[in-house]
Amino acid sequence: MTLVARGLSRAFGKHPAVVHADLTLTPGRITGLVGPNGAGKTTLLLLLAGLLKPDGGTITLDGAPAGDGPLRAACGWMPDVFGTWDSLTPHEILVTFARLYDMPAPDAAARADELLALVHLSEHGRRPASELSRGQKQRLGLARALVNRPRLLLLDEPASGMDPRSRIELRDQLRAAARAGAAIVVSSHILTELDELADDVVLMVGGTTEPAGPTTASWRVRLAGQPESEAQLVALDDDEAAAAHLAALLADGLPVAEFTRVSSGLEQAYLQLHADRT
Repeated sequence: MTLVARGLSRAFGKHPAVVHADLTLTPGRITGLVGPNGAGKTTLLLLLAGLLKPDGGTITLDGAPAGDGPLRAACGWMPDVFGTWDSLTPHEILVTFARLYDMPAPDAAARADELLALVHLSEHGRRPASELSRGQKQRLGLARALVNRPRLLLLDEPASGMDPRSRIELRDQLRAAARAGAAIVVSSHILTELDELADDVVLMVGGTTEPAGPTTASWRVRLAGQPESEAQLVALDDDEAAAAHLAALLADGLPVAEFTRVSSGLEQAYLQLHADRT
């Protein structure tokens, strides 16, 4: 399912949160949404999820105008902080959400078990949610977003509070969802993780989106016997240029011990926003 948003705007009283936002989400691809605090990213995600009405602009799904109902049915939404019913267990929470999507009770229970296993919370599934750590609640939030097998997956700072292992697993889980045909957008301040995850990047500042322009990646080159401090950084335009550069080094007989991309240019694109520190 392809979502296209054009000219979205939303204000709260006299405060414009989203001024003009354009975004295209396509099946099988992960889009990184990058910008400083207060740029309007969370408001934009709420608009895309059908949880806020835009003041202006359009949202279409596969070319047809999308109302709140179709958006909510198609989307999986993960906020930056997942509020839980602390008196319920994770299994009960997931079953409740599954039932809200009209899933029969036996199927809802099976789906809850499946998702708890996916996010490694099976052993906590029948304990009160109040016992979960911050990172465990984030993983439960991801499971909740996946309940309805969404064709559109919207995530706001999904790795916040997660330990390194959970962050790696999150990346793998999102890649699996994309391979299954979901269109995904991830808002995050962790640029290094978006470097590894995002197929496309949209920058947002002052309530306005803009595509990330062309950037130059940096590659770390170290020859055998060289100390770490003497490794060189080489700027190369793309993977093809990197492959050609490595081939030339090897053809010259140089003993290349390390050839690693250390930046895709996302940090450079972010700094070019000229956004104020927040």
